[in-house]
Amino acid sequence: MADKPVLQPGPKHPITITSNHNRVVVTVGGKVVADTRNALTLQEASYPPVQYVPLSDVDTAALERTDTESYCPYKGDASYYSIPVGGDKAVDAVWEYRQPYAPVAEIKEHVAFYPDRVDSIDIEADGDPY
Repeated sequence: MADKPVLQPGPKHPITITSNHNRVVVTVGGKVVADTRNALTLQEASYPPVQYVPLSDVDTAALERTDTESYCPYKGDASYYSIPVGGDKAVDAVWEYRQPYAPVAEIKEHVAFYPDRVDSIDIEADGDPY
């Protein structure tokens, strides 16, 4: 098997990660599965921004690891979770880079949710500067 390409973010494919201290709440099957004020917003090239939620702010009992894997040459190997309470819609709804590449190392121990596989990802700005 050929080695996987490893690419560095740069002007043609920028990746930025910023702290998001607004409240991020993820709901699936009518159940809150993540609630944090410590998300990281990852903006990659022209893709929509993605909220990475610390695992410590996720109801990990609601997640079920799957055998699905994918690869990003900028971030590394991703593994996936389903959220059984969400039914078929929530299969492989969550991904995690357990050993992300150095330029995106901040997303380690964080997960992200596909917006179309959960009920909602709400970002609630409350004006609190902290």
